[in-house]
Amino acid sequence: MDLASSIATYGADMSGLICGFRFMPGEPGQPVKGEDVLAALQGGQHDKAQDGAFYWLHFNLAHAASASWMRAHLDLPDSFFEMLVEGSHSTRIEQVDGALYAVVNDVMFDFELTPSQIATLWSYTHERLLVTARMKPLRSVDRLRGDVRNGETFRSPADLLIHLLRDQADLMVEIVRRTSVDVDRAEDQFLASRRLGSRHDLAAMRRILVRLQRMLAPEPGAVFRLLARPPRWLQSADMQDLRETTEEFTLVLGDMAGLVERIKLLQEEMGARLEEQNNRTLFTLTLVTVLALPINIVAGFFGMNVGGIPLAENHHGFWLMVALVAGFTVLLGWWVFRLRRPMDR
Repeated sequence: MDLASSIATYGADMSGLICGFRFMPGEPGQPVKGEDVLAALQGGQHDKAQDGAFYWLHFNLAHAASASWMRAHLDLPDSFFEMLVEGSHSTRIEQVDGALYAVVNDVMFDFELTPSQIATLWSYTHERLLVTARMKPLRSVDRLRGDVRNGETFRSPADLLIHLLRDQADLMVEIVRRTSVDVDRAEDQFLASRRLGSRHDLAAMRRILVRLQRMLAPEPGAVFRLLARPPRWLQSADMQDLRETTEEFTLVLGDMAGLVERIKLLQEEMGARLEEQNNRTLFTLTLVTVLALPINIVAGFFGMNVGGIPLAENHHGFWLMVALVAGFTVLLGWWVFRLRRPMDR
């Protein structure tokens, strides 16, 4: 393959296949190519009865040939390709014609707490085949692929899908923990009366958590609906693992909601302190303006270049005007502070 072809495939082969594995129950997965999977699947019931093998194929939808190759060579229903064309990002898992359709929202591999770095994975799961497809790299899929290459065993394609959902939940736990540490640091700085320089960081954290919560919240309900009416080929062990994973995911969403509320309260406290500081600054400016008012008025009157200025011939006129201005200034200052006390209460 030349350089231009290698760049065009984006880490996949010419069919858009990023990776493929053949599994035996209780044995590590073995890497395979798309042609090997086609030959095995077209072998029909003989291969199934002989070894009970199943396959995982992971495609890159950014590759122009991936969708057409899947449509031409894999016996996938049209509803799966319609889901890919629609680009639905609503998290769900449901049963359609005896197969499991799943839309998994996850963070990209180089996640840095920015809303634009959330990616979607579409999957098709049946008795002998798991097909996953994505536009951008996801961390949970990369973890699953790493576990497969490290020799972890799986009993069915549903077990692979459950492992993917579990990795997604673990990643959400990491995000919540990391964000919680950042919120603790911002809260400590706030209580220590330091500068409020973390308000923008808190806003970014809250924005990404709210978006993740909104995109992932439908997942537990969809899984519980699936468990109420599972496909016939879904094993009881897979159903139990799926139920446990969903319960763990529900707890993660609860922690995420609590963290969002905590960030919201901290933002409100920061806003209240900032408003208080602004009020103090405004009061100081008002006080200076009021105290300077008598001086400015007297200076304006005595600065007029006209006759009849009072105390012009008096040797003590200057000190009399100083006393008069000082008296008015003290009186105005007392009046302003008296008005300030009910506001402070």
